[in-house]
Amino acid sequence: MSDAIKHECGIVLLRLRKPYQYYIDKYGTPLYAVNKLMLLMEKQVNRGQDGAGVANIKLDVPPGHRYISRYRSVDHQPVADVFGKINKKFAKALKKNKENARDAKWLQENVAFTGEVWMGHLRYGTHGANEIENCHPMLRQSNWRSRNLVMAGNFNMTNVDQLFDKLVSLGQHPKDFVDTVTVMEKIGHFLDEENQRVFDRFKGIYENPDLSDIIEDNIDIQRVLHRSCRDFDGGYAMVGMTGYGASFVARDPAGIRPAYYYADDEVVVVASEKPAIKTAFNADYSQIQEIKPGHALIVDKYGEYDEYQFIEPIEKRSCSFERIYFSRATDPDIYNERKMLGRLLVPQILEEVNYDLENTVFSYIPNTAETAFFGMVEGLEDYLFKQRKKAIMDGILFEKDLERVLSFRPRIEKLVSKDVKLRTFITDDTHRDEMVANVYDTTYEVVRKGVDTLVVLDDSIVRGTTLEKSILRMLDRLEPKKIVIVSSAPQIRFPDCYGIDMSKVKDFVAFRAVLQLLNERGLNNIVDEVYGQAVAAVETGNATAENYVKALFEPFTHDEISRKVADIITPRRNDQVDLKAEVAVIYQTVENLHKACPNHSGDWYFTGNYPTPGGNKVVNKSFVNFMEGKVVRAY
Repeated sequence: MSDAIKHECGIVLLRLRKPYQYYIDKYGTPLYAVNKLMLLMEKQVNRGQDGAGVANIKLDVPPGHRYISRYRSVDHQPVADVFGKINKKFAKALKKNKENARDAKWLQENVAFTGEVWMGHLRYGTHGANEIENCHPMLRQSNWRSRNLVMAGNFNMTNVDQLFDKLVSLGQHPKDFVDTVTVMEKIGHFLDEENQRVFDRFKGIYENPDLSDIIEDNIDIQRVLHRSCRDFDGGYAMVGMTGYGASFVARDPAGIRPAYYYADDEVVVVASEKPAIKTAFNADYSQIQEIKPGHALIVDKYGEYDEYQFIEPIEKRSCSFERIYFSRATDPDIYNERKMLGRLLVPQILEEVNYDLENTVFSYIPNTAETAFFGMVEGLEDYLFKQRKKAIMDGILFEKDLERVLSFRPRIEKLVSKDVKLRTFITDDTHRDEMVANVYDTTYEVVRKGVDTLVVLDDSIVRGTTLEKSILRMLDRLEPKKIVIVSSAPQIRFPDCYGIDMSKVKDFVAFRAVLQLLNERGLNNIVDEVYGQAVAAVETGNATAENYVKALFEPFTHDEISRKVADIITPRRNDQVDLKAEVAVIYQTVENLHKACPNHSGDWYFTGNYPTPGGNKVVNKSFVNFMEGKVVRAY
């Protein structure tokens, strides 16, 4: 994506279902789980590079021995840093105890990270500084093993203020006003209550320490999650481990954030993406299951597992940006969906270039748009096949013309390559744009100057700044007649509040385009009306009822907004166009998005149709913030 956007995050849960000694004997190393977890996280590092964390719980170690281990890192390569520290810990412990390297009992009593229950997290920070304290997993500690809770997640909550007030009403004193803390403390509170409920049920029948084991065997994690999550509003895939070894991954009722699992007789594993599981365990894709919305995969202290509904599911609205951009395209379903996104753009592209393929060069902005580009090329080949068939059936009299028709292929070139990421923050404002422009490199002498049109495919056009400051100027040096930027995603019009770092309406070039169109056509009264409605809704607590910002887009067609975006991203100097080539922009339509990704209908950033009431509150508040000049998140 030329305008990089971020999102939270990547999760892993790994449960060894057999005794620790089994893995040492079978695989010849005490690091079996460490190696598997590292691979699962490395294969999802695309999901978060701001930080990483790992936590591990040992089962049934004697009292007095540490049974919870955790490392977190905000190093520039956090996954490597975390696992480097774990490996050093093993190396140090075994340096003078080589005879114990294959003794599970000794290892678990003397070496950290030798447990059976594992959690991994990859962070893309959308809130809070990039500090170690903002890294998952988070730990809620107690001397009662069954009250310990370790949590990590891929989530954002839209109603943190309400959740915070709920904690206060329960008598708690939360240490921070962020969704990570409020979520963990709320689940922790009801885990405490569940402990107390089971204790009250069995006290007098059993005595300590046996009572502690009875409590652990009878804690109802499904009940804890139901009581904890019923007033959550957001998108989430949350992974949790209790101190006694039970674990869970809970998915929001609309299935917004992804979570997949695989199980055999040795492991239960959950990850945000299927290819990570496929690679780590060589599982067939048919064996990797999606956790159902509103359900949690719960693994008990003995390694038995199942999916349990903890909240009523609603219409499934899983995030389509996972399919367009975030998740790896090595997932076969995602690969085919992205190819279809490219294929479905062909009619719009042909119309924009007046069907003149002889004088059109096709390329893409590396590297994540490559799969959609393949689909686009296949669509062009299909078009040419139909043209060849028509030409032959119409009757071509001359061999030369027939040869030309049969041999013609779309002109495909690698025009744009990303070079080194220059440290543009160290230069002054005057020269920063020039530095940014050189982040990308281009291929010269393949474009016929003043003749060819360039069609360049991108995943999405979010802010448009990289196109304006860098890519369009760079492409213009090739001296094409026209540059057509094609987005495989529709126009991003509204903020996201369920995990993607797109929270401020002013950042979206499509939103800026609509404001300019309203101004040009004397319709600024609509802006004032929407602002008045949004302010009233926020002040009266009714902001969840309706997305008032949708009214700003209603006077204009999809194509009108695309043309204004093209005008906005066209580079200027001293208010004058500073580009020789004409610029056009093509966006995917929402209808075609749903054709390409029929099972992933989350489209609120394109349509404003949010899956939960909190989305409406966020978009209304975001617009109020924009109108009042407040540069803050709306949730």
